[in-house]
Amino acid sequence: MRLGSRNGSMLLRKDQPGASLHKEKKLIEDGRLKEDNPLDLSEGFNKLCEACRRGDLKLCQEMIMGGANINARDRFDYTPMILASLCGHYEVVQLLLESGALCERDTFQGERCLYNALNDRIRNLLLSYDYSKSTDPLQPFAAHLASLLTRDVPQTSDILVMGTGESFPLHKFVLSARSPYFRKELSAAPETTSWKIPSAIPPQAFGVAMRYVYLGEIPVELGGGPGTGFSEDEILEGIDKISKHLEIRSLWDAILESDDRRLSPQRRTEEVEKGRSQLEEWFLNNVMKHKVIVDSDKADTVRWDGHNGIFADVLLRADQPVVDMPDTPLRTNQESPDGIPIGPASLSSSSSKLRPPRKSTLFPAHRAMLIRAEFFLKMFSSGFREAQPTTHLQIIPIDCSPVVLENVLTFLYAEKAEFPLDLAIDVLFAADLLLIDRLKQKAAVVISTLGNGTMPPYSDKDVVGATDHSSAKREEEDIDIYDVVRAGWLTRVPRLEEFGARYFAYRLEKYIDEEDFADLIRESAGRIKVRQETDSIELLDDIRYYLSERFRLRFEEMGMGEMMDEGAEAVEERGGHTEVKEGRGELVDVDIEGLPLTERALKTEESEGKRGIRGIPLDGTIRTLDGEVAGDEFAGDAINYQILLGKIEQLLDRLKLDA
Repeated sequence: MRLGSRNGSMLLRKDQPGASLHKEKKLIEDGRLKEDNPLDLSEGFNKLCEACRRGDLKLCQEMIMGGANINARDRFDYTPMILASLCGHYEVVQLLLESGALCERDTFQGERCLYNALNDRIRNLLLSYDYSKSTDPLQPFAAHLASLLTRDVPQTSDILVMGTGESFPLHKFVLSARSPYFRKELSAAPETTSWKIPSAIPPQAFGVAMRYVYLGEIPVELGGGPGTGFSEDEILEGIDKISKHLEIRSLWDAILESDDRRLSPQRRTEEVEKGRSQLEEWFLNNVMKHKVIVDSDKADTVRWDGHNGIFADVLLRADQPVVDMPDTPLRTNQESPDGIPIGPASLSSSSSKLRPPRKSTLFPAHRAMLIRAEFFLKMFSSGFREAQPTTHLQIIPIDCSPVVLENVLTFLYAEKAEFPLDLAIDVLFAADLLLIDRLKQKAAVVISTLGNGTMPPYSDKDVVGATDHSSAKREEEDIDIYDVVRAGWLTRVPRLEEFGARYFAYRLEKYIDEEDFADLIRESAGRIKVRQETDSIELLDDIRYYLSERFRLRFEEMGMGEMMDEGAEAVEERGGHTEVKEGRGELVDVDIEGLPLTERALKTEESEGKRGIRGIPLDGTIRTLDGEVAGDEFAGDAINYQILLGKIEQLLDRLKLDA
């Protein structure tokens, strides 16, 4: 047996690793320790795995939002991250990492992800991604809550807890959410502004308990010893007493397991999630339950006492969007032969009476959570009127709809961003207004995943005779891609511009002839203030890149990259160039006599009612975007790629732009 190494450190005996694994297995069997990658045979997890195999971003996001365990493994011992890496779906890997998927280099599953990654782009993403962020997505939330214990500006505390020689400025809503004892005490006496620590409890022990309540890390040194007035044993005894008194028994268990390298991180993660869940429940049962809906013209007259049962210290106001009323029908003068409209159909009606009064929603809130947004942090830290103490709660108007503000508050209080796609852009703009970068990024993730810009387009040109395209149509109706790109520009979120470019590239044949598309390209070109002839157009550059990715990806995988060049030769064989048909903006061939022999043969077979090449029925014939028959799917894609590049060049010529 070796007793040491060159640096003098002790080495493990042969039996120690086995004993450690046996102990870990026993802890898992007893339910005290959770596996990092537990076996999951549920239908929801199987759907997530299948979506990761196919690269279906939309379904992946839906499954994650539905609560699927992204770190579980299937019956073949594959995790979603391994499947996405192995199948080469970069955007899916990125989504999984942002959602908290594990990929630690010194673990078996982490090394599998790196080793099996299909390409270097994915491998570099896995290597460069911030591990702490990927494994603990709630860390920013926990860090903010813990910072409230030491933050002096702005002042947000509303109760002072006093001990021997030490005091703690705290927040009643946090104490009520996290401690059953404080919930009962403050519910009975919400006006309480001070509380005295029992004399038998050392202040250091109470301080440790409060760090735990506020989701902070338990300190390695608990205090006590010479000069502190208490011994270490007295501090531990005090922690035991205060955990029982405040009914947070899990604090004592966390102290006992703080030295266990496996149990301690797991308990920390569980406690942060528990704390987030408790604050979410408190938010729903208090903030949301007590929101007030009033007529907008009366909203500023609402008076809410500063001493209230839910400890709110500010009111946020959101107005309903103005709804355009249909034009009032006009009546005609029956006595006039000309039938000239002379007024409304009913003289007793007016547009103001027809239009329902506009409504506003007032949300009671807590500055301690609002300052997670930089907008509120600056406001409450300044000399503005909103930062000054008043008898009644101040009303702060927010320029968004009530449903959007509700989603913003849900994120601030509970770190949840689960809103539908049709709200995502509005949430994005609200997050940009309030300077909440994390919410902006989460809104961008919702748009770029539920919008799903990587799926190939479906059109009647793909397969002649195809009839069911409802799913594709439904997908493209979910978002206005023009609004998405412009929103990305306005809010400075590059992810949305990239998403828009990818979305356009995979459906370019649908959008290339639209005037709205031309306007968007013109806007992109105009984003360079002093444009030179050699300047490129960023959006168009990205579209070209993703267009190449769309057509080249499977060719490269099968060693058929040269087919892209063959597509250009095929276009030339059709007459050397293409031109636009007058008045329709569609590409047509000038001369089709130069078609390859196989295509001419296929056209002959079609005219004679025979089966196509390789036995393909006529209703399954592969055609190019200009309506011509392609020898096979690969040849058709190669030709389509060149046709679309030609359309881009023609668009630039029409707009008189150099790119």
